[in-house]
Amino acid sequence: MDLYKKLKAIKEKYDKINEQLSDPAIISDHSKYIALGKERMPLIDIVETFNEYDSLLKNIEGNKEIINTSDEKELVELADNELVELKEKLVNLEERIKFLLIPKDPDDDKSVIVEVRAGTGGEEAGLFAADLYRMYSRYADLRGWKREVIDISDTGGLGGIKEAVFSLIGAGVYGDLKFESGVHRVQRVPVTEANGRVHTSAASVAVLPEVEDVEVEINPGDLRIDVYRSGGAGGQNVNKVETAIRITHIPTGLVVQCQDERSQLKNRQKAMKVLKARLYDMKIQEQNKEIAQQRKSMVKSGDRSEKIRTYNFPQNRVTDHRIDLTLYNLLDIMEGKLDELVEKLKIADRAEKLKGSF
Repeated sequence: MDLYKKLKAIKEKYDKINEQLSDPAIISDHSKYIALGKERMPLIDIVETFNEYDSLLKNIEGNKEIINTSDEKELVELADNELVELKEKLVNLEERIKFLLIPKDPDDDKSVIVEVRAGTGGEEAGLFAADLYRMYSRYADLRGWKREVIDISDTGGLGGIKEAVFSLIGAGVYGDLKFESGVHRVQRVPVTEANGRVHTSAASVAVLPEVEDVEVEINPGDLRIDVYRSGGAGGQNVNKVETAIRITHIPTGLVVQCQDERSQLKNRQKAMKVLKARLYDMKIQEQNKEIAQQRKSMVKSGDRSEKIRTYNFPQNRVTDHRIDLTLYNLLDIMEGKLDELVEKLKIADRAEKLKGSF
């Protein structure tokens, strides 16, 4: 299907949705009306661009007709000069259209659950995991997103963490952070190093889109739920009342726990949210493996064990290995200023998808 036919088909779909949205039967069905509205939203820009594209093609044909049929020399010359400009506009517009036609990840607009875990490197890995947790927290603050802690376990002593699980709530969070999943490596002199030698350690990050109940069905019979006393800070209530929740999903062996809230119900709700996100992620990872066999993506690898980025403190350098990008603003990045890095990853991903689509 050529570009024009593809755009025309989208325009017809858009017109059909508009017609349905004006149907009284649809208007009275709230859930269907909302669903159609969501389906219509990503088509608006494409249809507006198609109208511009269609008009431009007609102008080009009109100028060609003048050049081929008119006996007026000045008019032909004018039409010929204008045709050059119109063709340049056409090339630029077609590139814009191709980007608009790249299939959008349906999860991009969702909020996320982020899991940061210390990897190899002992105490230094725990400190680096704490730094990453702070980095994403600062980025969320700068973007105006809401952050909710689900579970944190520290290493004790120097302030490192074994694991941090937290949600970031806002519009388009997953679209901005989905490329953060993977192994992050740090090279620096640890605070515990007396001889000033640079050590290498690592932490892993998983960014999971939050899911609605309709997207993941969980059989209550597949769950084992344990209630226990929290072990962290939180006042006298923490150690005297059993409020912490541990949920085991028996078919997959996934274990989720939450002890951040003083309410057993709230901890249970948060733990279920994480479990649903992990189960949904497992389903998406399986799909990604199938897709990867057909076309390898430069940016979004389905392999969570892949080393994606190195943070080199002595050189104030950050290198993203997937797109061969090196930036010399490490300190700013650790303060949550991730915009440039996020945008470069998005651009690389769009370019890769563009190659696979046209």
